Amino acid sequence: MKRKKSAVPKPRVVTTKTVMMMKQTGEKIAMLTAYDFLVAKYLDQVGVDVILVGDSLGNVVHGYETTLPVTIDDMIYHAKAVKRGVKNALIVVDMPFMSFQTSIDDAVRNAGRIMKEVGVGAVKLEGGEYIADIVKHLVKIGIPVMGHLGLTPQAINKFGTYEVRATTKDEAEELLHDAKVLADAGVFSIVLEKIPAKLAKRVTDSISIPTIGIGAGPHCDGQVLVVYDMLGLTEEFKPRFVRRYSELAETMRQAFLTYITDVKSKKFPLDKESY
Repeated sequence: MKRKKSAVPKPRVVTTKTVMMMKQTGEKIAMLTAYDFLVAKYLDQVGVDVILVGDSLGNVVHGYETTLPVTIDDMIYHAKAVKRGVKNALIVVDMPFMSFQTSIDDAVRNAGRIMKEVGVGAVKLEGGEYIADIVKHLVKIGIPVMGHLGLTPQAINKFGTYEVRATTKDEAEELLHDAKVLADAGVFSIVLEKIPAKLAKRVTDSISIPTIGIGAGPHCDGQVLVVYDMLGLTEEFKPRFVRRYSELAETMRQAFLTYITDVKSKKFPLDKESY
């Protein structure tokens, strides 16, 4: 029996307004990361709502242990490649470590570069109440902002661990407060990373803008995964919140091994593959 192919959603242009309306209508938001032209093209073709050019590229593309070494130039370089492959999805670009935390002027300058040089739909900033003034200013001058709370990888040296965040009552209340402050500051959505599902539901029910979860349970308004994780390319990284939709690492290794064998045994190229 042949397996039926999944239906491809009808393409539509997604904007920040679209994303905000999806919360009101109850339509879940599907978001994935991309760092290059081809992956972005395929994501866009099948109707993903939001493409995040994440600073996770530091880990999965550049091989860094953390996201901290990623620069604004790295983000712009990869965002340009993604932009060339996308016609419909909303593209959001991470503001990397120390590109916005230092001052409002630096935030405006770097976010402005992303918007002007790449032409994407929004930027994403990690942090709570302490970045509210930065968010307000960016939104005021026309730069849409997505927030990010919970496990914030850029603060790894502060927390010293990638464990679940906001497990205590005080930290949970602080996160809920931060979410409300960011919403009031003008973010159009907030990523909630690796927090208890019950807390994610409280946040989602408490603010009018969408929440997008990663390891935050089923009650968020949308979900996001790192595309390399869900495709099974990052074999060593196996947190419980990552559902693997493929095992491409093994598929790739087998293809490479078959190619090497064919070359060594003179089975490639054949006459029909030659000119």
